[in-house]
Amino acid sequence: MAKVFMAKHTTPDSCWVVLHGNVYDVTEFLPEHPGGSRIILQLAGRDATAEYDPIHPPGTLEENLKPEAKLGVVDPESLKKLQQQAAQGKPQEEQNAAPPRLDTLLNLDEIEAAATKQVSKKCWAYYFSAADDLYSKTLNNLAYRNILLRPRVFVDVTRADTSTTLLGHRVSTPLYVSPAAMARLAHPDGEAGIARGISRFGAMQLVSHNASMTPEQIVADAAPGQIFGWQLYVQTNRAKSEAMLARIAKMPEHYKCVVLTLDAPVPSKREHDERAGIEARLLIESSKPPAAEEKGKNNSNNKPDSNSGVGQQLFFGTAADLTWETTLPWLAKHTSLPIVLKGIQTHEDAYLAAQYARRHPGTIRAVILSNHGGRSLDTAPPAVHTLLEIRKYCPEVFDTIEVWVDGGVRRGTDVVKALCLGAKAVGVGRAALWGLGAGGWKGVERTFEILQGEILTCMKMMGAKDISELGPRFINTRMVERDIFDGDAGLDRSGLWTSGRAKL
Repeated sequence: MAKVFMAKHTTPDSCWVVLHGNVYDVTEFLPEHPGGSRIILQLAGRDATAEYDPIHPPGTLEENLKPEAKLGVVDPESLKKLQQQAAQGKPQEEQNAAPPRLDTLLNLDEIEAAATKQVSKKCWAYYFSAADDLYSKTLNNLAYRNILLRPRVFVDVTRADTSTTLLGHRVSTPLYVSPAAMARLAHPDGEAGIARGISRFGAMQLVSHNASMTPEQIVADAAPGQIFGWQLYVQTNRAKSEAMLARIAKMPEHYKCVVLTLDAPVPSKREHDERAGIEARLLIESSKPPAAEEKGKNNSNNKPDSNSGVGQQLFFGTAADLTWETTLPWLAKHTSLPIVLKGIQTHEDAYLAAQYARRHPGTIRAVILSNHGGRSLDTAPPAVHTLLEIRKYCPEVFDTIEVWVDGGVRRGTDVVKALCLGAKAVGVGRAALWGLGAGGWKGVERTFEILQGEILTCMKMMGAKDISELGPRFINTRMVERDIFDGDAGLDRSGLWTSGRAKL
């Protein structure tokens, strides 16, 4: 029987897995696996397809294994038995409710609730999780709630226009999709489904470095003129990053920028994600023979183990040695695309980015104010706080580079408030993933339909006919200003700007 035969190959010395009905010898690959060897050893001797597929882009096997590692095909009867064995190591989750009618979902909270009933516990934990006590995740949205609107009347708002330009490219809405990893955990449509869902709104999508589809697949069916950006986590092995940048450079009709992520130099502690990893490990271990489990425990290395959850497993190999002096010149050598710095959380760093942009034209074109959706450093400031800091200490930044934001956006009014404070674009990450979980690409479309409708309603209610009319006089930020940084500016302006705009 296949089960008996495969059970002989469940150790670091001989590790076989079944994927899509094929048997692979992954013994030599164990030390190189970015997520560590333990997660593979837990699935050794089993059909690992269900675990493998949602988090690995197609082609991953071919890129990482030698052709001879494919040992053969499992006959249908044996494959059925292996699949039954694999099912014993899965959590006994509640029966999924029937997918909801998307037109009955009226806001992002309802879409998230619907998605939670559809996706696996592993998926929910990865998307929902944030650092430590989730304080920054919560504050991201609360900061928007504490900004009040100041509507004007006697304005003809029969029509309102949300179109704008990002890095010189025309888009129909300032709303964009932030880098959102592992979309196929939620739905097989994956990142390509996000692209399809937002296409009719003329929105930009920033594709995650840890996407579950290849960059080519994601844009394969993109609408004419639809634009994308590629997120870059610089790898310790720079050659890997350089190879990916070369791939992106071959698709200039779609990928318009490189988004260098800076707000996650090391993996954070995300307890929901870690707990889901522990529970999954215990279930798999309980279904394996004791001898095989003991052999797996004796194999250890310095890579993350299965306790660490999806987030830390994806993070392995990411460089923590980035600096202004070394990273940006290196990146400029390997891409001609505009550089967007993601993860700016203080006015000082926003100022340094603008300073660098002036000294090195054609490199940094935008920054994203972001605390990684509260997933990196808990109690780090929300983007709204950093926006207010920039307006207070160095408003000239807005004249030099574009300022985008993400994190905490739950309503169209949140988008408009950020635009009033000087943001050029406003991103959502989890919202796109929850939309995907609720209904595939159509769920993403419904998510953007809701937000875009709320943006238009808010602009009309406030008396703004287009994006250019929005400004700080449309909002009252007094409740939030109390909580922003109140020390010295700490900036060296010598010779960089001849004049500055008035402080808020």
